[in-house]
Amino acid sequence: LPVENPSSTTTLVRITIGIYAGWATAAVFVNWASDIARSGAADESSVGWQLVVLIVAALNFAYFFVEGAVALLVGSVSLAADSVDFLEDTSINLLIFIALGWPLARRALMGKAMALVILVPATVAGVEAARRFADPTAPEVLPVVLASLGAVVVNGTSGWLLAGVRHAGGSLSRAAFLSARNDVLVNLAVIAMAVVTLWTASGWPDLVLGCLIILIAVHAAW
Repeated sequence: LPVENPSSTTTLVRITIGIYAGWATAAVFVNWASDIARSGAADESSVGWQLVVLIVAALNFAYFFVEGAVALLVGSVSLAADSVDFLEDTSINLLIFIALGWPLARRALMGKAMALVILVPATVAGVEAARRFADPTAPEVLPVVLASLGAVVVNGTSGWLLAGVRHAGGSLSRAAFLSARNDVLVNLAVIAMAVVTLWTASGWPDLVLGCLIILIAVHAAW
């Protein structure tokens, strides 16, 4: 008798756990924002846009886990590299929320610390990309497309939220808005890559796009 392959069930369970972990993290961020607003710890004139950037940071941090988990499960370098962008956007928005009122030197130090955080998953993705150059394997297309569509929703929502406050927090807030807007284009590029992969059954499109995204992330962190 044929034995049922449990890989689909295992994959679904792991993705579900990743989604739960991500949105649980987002809930912690939102609760933190609510406590700050209720306590009056923040300046009343700026609490609105501060809460917005904190919520955007929560959304990005949550989806970093989701997209990263899917990337590891389906073997997609470009999806893994794109997940680093979510960590980058988390860092930008946290920097706006936490350090905007700090002196310039202290703010720069905080930015460097967050850049190191970004470089960790970027390095992991880079090592995985280098390992695959000898024999690029095509990732599973459908999970890549679905995860990328979810990324479009998260980045689109983040851009929509930040559009209303992009002038409130100075150049950093505008940078966060532009980053979210540009990330949507990267997500669409990943979807296009998945279509090419389906057509060619080759792992090279995923690998090449993944390397490009990694280089962009490292350049941004640098």
